[in-house]
Amino acid sequence: MEKLVGGFTSTDGPVFSRIGYLLFSDVASNRIMKWWQGNATVFRGNSNGASGLTFDHQGRLLACEKGRVTRQEKDGKITTLADKGLHDVVYAIDGSIYFSDKSKVYQITPKGALRVATDECQAPSGVALSPTQQQLYVADGKVRVFDIAADGALRNGRIFVDVAGPAGLKTDESGSVWVAAAGGIWVFDTHGKHLETIQTPEPPSNLSWGDGFRNLYITAGTSVYKLQTKANGTRTF
Repeated sequence: MEKLVGGFTSTDGPVFSRIGYLLFSDVASNRIMKWWQGNATVFRGNSNGASGLTFDHQGRLLACEKGRVTRQEKDGKITTLADKGLHDVVYAIDGSIYFSDKSKVYQITPKGALRVATDECQAPSGVALSPTQQQLYVADGKVRVFDIAADGALRNGRIFVDVAGPAGLKTDESGSVWVAAAGGIWVFDTHGKHLETIQTPEPPSNLSWGDGFRNLYITAGTSVYKLQTKANGTRTF
């Protein structure tokens, strides 16, 4: 576990660019930060409380802000994709975008339509796709998993694991689920068997694969950490 940078208020939503830099949210300070070559700079101020971040297939930044989901265009312009949003966002290979709101998980379809994917959640936060993109995992007090129907709707919701305080989560190519929760990063296999808990110096909020989807970047408290892993992370953009 290597501490990359600290001194922030509440870090969240790390995402690693294919160009080689890391973006993360400093939520309470209302900005998105960029870490590159050992230095942290402001990537975007006035972020509207952005938390979860990801990229689409064109490398455009998607942000789940307070009350909206946005896309930052190549020229820097901010486009609003949805007038809802609160915690986290994930991009699917078919062009769908899933994000969490107060009590629902929404889908923005490849054609740009907004609809409720499931209303079975109570207070969803982190969202993550399985490596096959046939399931969506949701941190919702417990970790839930949903099957993704042909039209992108979420079906057959069920509890995957009961872990305290789940927030952000990601999957790897083997199907294991890595959850930022109370006590550190919890790792479960495809059947929900607990494999390992990796302690973090501060309570973790989210995590992202980087360095060719090999290592983990973890936002925790006031800092960002890097963890070298042997796993290959799921690619979603």
